[in-house]
Amino acid sequence: MIKRVAIIVERADVSLGGAERSMSEVAGGLSALGLEVDLLAAKGQATCPNVHILCTDLRGERVPLSVFADALRRHVERTGYDIVHSVLPLPGIDLYQPRGGTYAESILRHAASYPSPLMRRWKAWTAFANIRRLKLLRAERQCCQGSTGPMISALSQYVVEQLTRHYGTDPRRIVRTLNGVDTDRPIDAGAADDCRRRILERLRLQGAQQPALFLFAAHNFRLKGLHPLIRAMQVVGGRETKQPACLVVAGAGASGRYCRLAKRLGVEERVLFLGPVEDIRSVVSATDVGVLPTFYDPSSRFILEALVAGKPVITTRFNGATDHFIDGRHGKVIDSPHNIVALADAIRFFASKANIAKASQAITADSLAANISIHRVANELLRLYEIILDTRRPT
Repeated sequence: MIKRVAIIVERADVSLGGAERSMSEVAGGLSALGLEVDLLAAKGQATCPNVHILCTDLRGERVPLSVFADALRRHVERTGYDIVHSVLPLPGIDLYQPRGGTYAESILRHAASYPSPLMRRWKAWTAFANIRRLKLLRAERQCCQGSTGPMISALSQYVVEQLTRHYGTDPRRIVRTLNGVDTDRPIDAGAADDCRRRILERLRLQGAQQPALFLFAAHNFRLKGLHPLIRAMQVVGGRETKQPACLVVAGAGASGRYCRLAKRLGVEERVLFLGPVEDIRSVVSATDVGVLPTFYDPSSRFILEALVAGKPVITTRFNGATDHFIDGRHGKVIDSPHNIVALADAIRFFASKANIAKASQAITADSLAANISIHRVANELLRLYEIILDTRRPT
């Protein structure tokens, strides 16, 4: 019987979002099932008793992989866990869950996200100059190659394909455990209404004009496709739409060059930069459509949050979150961020109150929120832990 689980993350800081927030939510979901779950991190803050920071004596935000591995080995040996679940490719783990997808695919897709072909080639060529990234890539290849090693939990079919394509991972080692988010936290309707009112004021639009607000939320604006999205807004601007289409950008990314791009393309009055926001769920509720024309995302939390809120979404095939919805029913999937025409067509389609309502009704009717719930993730992981434990028992 499984009682105690260790979940390994590099940094324990939910404000970073991504893997850090996701694994904190996973730990909470597993705890709700009666498991004792410890979060083990190299750096961060021990905000509660089950969070253990193992490399506090080292300076800097990053800790060498070998140093963290040694600290983990010592902690695990003296503590004892039934399952060791890690988001990093480390020795001695029972389950590897690459929250950022594979390092091999990430390198390729990051290079592909640069607008300049020359820069794309340069980034691809120089990617391995980053010693830390190279060590992680080698560790992941060793962890994932062949038929032996830890079980691997893939956040999406996209990640499954990465594992087989880059490392030749034995399919029997891979279990697809789709990503999820916390669906239990209530939305403050008053805060959402106030947020929409302020957005309309800043766009100098009145509620009577019924604009369609498209929300883009990310920190890495380049990787998540803001450049092609603003270009698509220019294309949309030259076509008739049933409602004014406006883009709301949320996130801590540097916005200067994108503001200049919007101005140069003549769409600055329809693009609003909010900067970083504390509660993205209120902004999601205040807007109409989630849009993320990403170059790379193993399974975007933002798109899942939008679906949970009943909002249609637009994203690309390079986003594993597409496993959670049906193209053409709950949203639109674009073949590439570079396909500006297809992206503009998707925006134009949802610049319609009727089309937004139809997709939202389908999201509710098909109970997408239940499948996205972190409780579903926790139950699937518990079953996977039991399979791992069963393989250790003598026959």
